[in-house]
Amino acid sequence: MEVGAETNSRKEPKGRREALEMARQASRLVAAKGTTVRELDLASKPHEAEILALMLGPTGNLRAPTFVAGGTLYVGFPREGFESLG
Repeated sequence: MEVGAETNSRKEPKGRREALEMARQASRLVAAKGTTVRELDLASKPHEAEILALMLGPTGNLRAPTFVAGGTLYVGFPREGFESLG
């Protein structure tokens, strides 16, 4: 995988607006936290609150890591690693 752009979330935190902008550009959201992995079909237009609940942390900033591969937006780090995500 090649990195197109990288941002340090501590120096340049991203919030609600940026999260929704990223979600609009993807067709699928895969959000991982520990052993829990949730998937959303973004093409079905889920409610913004549901998207933001998966993408933002307790501070209201975008959770890290966040990246797009193909049409899928990945948020968080799965305990088993990214290989387990399809």
